[in-house]
Amino acid sequence: MKWVLLALAILGIATSSLALREHYRTDVSPCDINERWDCGIVNHSPYAVIRGIPVAVIGIAGYLVLGILSLRRAYRLMLAGALAGLAFSLYLARIEEHVLGVWCIYCAISLGTISLITLLLIATVLVQTLRKRAA
Repeated sequence: MKWVLLALAILGIATSSLALREHYRTDVSPCDINERWDCGIVNHSPYAVIRGIPVAVIGIAGYLVLGILSLRRAYRLMLAGALAGLAFSLYLARIEEHVLGVWCIYCAISLGTISLITLLLIATVLVQTLRKRAA
Protein backbone atom coordinates (compact mmCIF):
# COMPACT_ATOMS: atom_id res chain seq x y z
CA MET A 1 0.00 0.00 0.00
CA LYS A 2 2.87 2.36 0.71
CA TRP A 3 3.87 2.41 -2.98
CA VAL A 4 0.35 3.15 -4.17
CA LEU A 5 0.04 5.99 -1.67
CA LEU A 6 3.50 7.28 -2.62
CA ALA A 7 2.55 7.25 -6.32
CA LEU A 8 -0.62 9.21 -5.54
CA ALA A 9 1.38 11.71 -3.47
CA ILE A 10 3.76 12.18 -6.40
CA LEU A 11 0.76 12.73 -8.69
CA GLY A 12 -0.46 15.36 -6.22
CA ILE A 13 2.93 17.09 -6.22
CA ALA A 14 2.96 17.14 -10.03
CA THR A 15 -0.58 18.50 -10.23
CA SER A 16 0.09 21.16 -7.59
CA SER A 17 3.29 22.12 -9.43
CA LEU A 18 1.31 22.67 -12.63
CA ALA A 19 -1.15 24.83 -10.69
CA LEU A 20 1.79 26.81 -9.26
CA ARG A 21 3.10 27.36 -12.77
CA GLU A 22 -0.32 28.76 -13.69
CA HIS A 23 -0.17 31.05 -10.66
CA TYR A 24 2.98 32.72 -11.98
CA ARG A 25 2.10 32.52 -15.70
CA THR A 26 1.63 35.89 -17.39
CA ASP A 27 0.54 34.68 -20.83
CA VAL A 28 -2.61 32.79 -21.84
CA SER A 29 -3.27 29.66 -19.81
CA PRO A 30 -3.04 26.41 -21.78
CA CYS A 31 -5.94 25.05 -19.77
CA ASP A 32 -8.30 27.87 -20.75
CA ILE A 33 -10.81 25.38 -22.11
CA ASN A 34 -14.03 27.40 -22.01
CA GLU A 35 -15.92 29.81 -19.75
CA ARG A 36 -16.33 27.11 -17.05
CA TRP A 37 -12.78 25.67 -17.11
CA ASP A 38 -9.86 28.09 -16.83
CA CYS A 39 -6.91 27.45 -14.50
CA GLY A 40 -5.59 30.94 -15.12
CA ILE A 41 -8.64 32.64 -13.63
CA VAL A 42 -8.65 30.34 -10.61
CA ASN A 43 -4.90 30.56 -9.96
CA HIS A 44 -4.83 34.35 -10.32
CA SER A 45 -7.82 34.92 -8.04
CA PRO A 46 -7.41 36.29 -4.51
CA TYR A 47 -8.36 32.81 -3.24
CA ALA A 48 -5.19 31.32 -4.74
CA VAL A 49 -3.03 32.89 -2.01
CA ILE A 50 -3.14 32.56 1.77
CA ARG A 51 -1.03 35.06 3.70
CA GLY A 52 1.18 35.58 0.67
CA ILE A 53 1.70 31.86 0.04
CA PRO A 54 0.22 30.38 -3.14
CA VAL A 55 -2.27 27.62 -2.36
CA ALA A 56 -0.39 25.40 -4.83
CA VAL A 57 2.75 25.63 -2.63
CA ILE A 58 0.65 24.46 0.32
CA GLY A 59 -0.52 21.55 -1.85
CA ILE A 60 3.04 20.63 -2.85
CA ALA A 61 4.14 20.68 0.80
CA GLY A 62 1.13 18.66 1.90
CA TYR A 63 1.62 15.97 -0.72
CA LEU A 64 5.35 15.85 0.11
CA VAL A 65 4.55 15.20 3.77
CA LEU A 66 2.01 12.54 2.77
CA GLY A 67 4.61 10.86 0.56
CA ILE A 68 7.16 10.79 3.38
CA LEU A 69 4.56 9.39 5.79
CA SER A 70 3.64 6.68 3.29
CA LEU A 71 7.28 5.59 3.08
CA ARG A 72 7.33 5.36 6.87
CA ARG A 73 4.00 3.49 6.83
CA ALA A 74 2.64 6.05 9.31
CA TYR A 75 -0.87 5.49 8.01
CA ARG A 76 -2.80 6.87 11.00
CA LEU A 77 -0.84 10.12 10.95
CA MET A 78 -1.10 10.19 7.17
CA LEU A 79 -4.89 9.80 7.45
CA ALA A 80 -5.08 12.85 9.72
CA GLY A 81 -3.14 14.88 7.16
CA ALA A 82 -5.16 13.53 4.26
CA LEU A 83 -8.44 14.43 5.99
CA ALA A 84 -7.17 17.99 6.49
CA GLY A 85 -6.09 18.12 2.85
CA LEU A 86 -9.45 16.78 1.68
CA ALA A 87 -11.33 19.35 3.76
CA PHE A 88 -9.19 22.14 2.32
CA SER A 89 -9.65 20.86 -1.24
CA LEU A 90 -13.42 20.69 -0.77
CA TYR A 91 -13.39 24.26 0.57
CA LEU A 92 -11.46 25.41 -2.50
CA ALA A 93 -13.82 23.49 -4.81
CA ARG A 94 -16.74 25.27 -3.17
CA ILE A 95 -15.07 28.62 -3.92
CA GLU A 96 -14.52 27.58 -7.53
CA GLU A 97 -18.15 26.60 -7.92
CA HIS A 98 -20.00 29.25 -5.93
CA VAL A 99 -17.70 32.29 -5.90
CA LEU A 100 -15.55 32.16 -9.03
CA GLY A 101 -17.90 30.15 -11.21
CA VAL A 102 -14.83 28.67 -12.93
CA TRP A 103 -13.05 25.37 -12.40
CA CYS A 104 -9.36 24.54 -12.60
CA ILE A 105 -8.55 21.14 -14.13
CA TYR A 106 -5.44 20.85 -11.95
CA CYS A 107 -7.50 21.56 -8.84
CA ALA A 108 -10.07 18.96 -9.87
CA ILE A 109 -7.33 16.36 -10.38
CA SER A 110 -5.86 17.26 -6.99
CA LEU A 111 -9.28 16.90 -5.36
CA GLY A 112 -9.65 13.45 -6.92
CA THR A 113 -6.15 12.51 -5.80
CA ILE A 114 -6.59 13.56 -2.18
CA SER A 115 -10.02 11.89 -2.14
CA LEU A 116 -8.52 8.59 -3.32
CA ILE A 117 -5.64 8.87 -0.84
CA THR A 118 -8.13 9.46 1.98
CA LEU A 119 -10.34 6.50 1.00
CA LEU A 120 -7.36 4.16 0.73
CA LEU A 121 -6.05 5.32 4.10
CA ILE A 122 -9.43 4.82 5.78
CA ALA A 123 -9.50 1.26 4.45
CA THR A 124 -5.87 0.63 5.43
CA VAL A 125 -6.31 1.93 8.98
CA LEU A 126 -9.53 -0.07 9.39
CA VAL A 127 -7.83 -3.29 8.25
CA GLN A 128 -4.87 -2.63 10.57
CA THR A 129 -7.23 -2.01 13.49
CA LEU A 130 -9.23 -5.17 12.82
CA ARG A 131 -6.03 -7.24 12.55
CA LYS A 132 -4.78 -5.90 15.88
CA ARG A 133 -8.10 -6.72 17.56
CA ALA A 134 -8.11 -10.23 16.09
CA ALA A 135 -4.58 -10.94 17.31
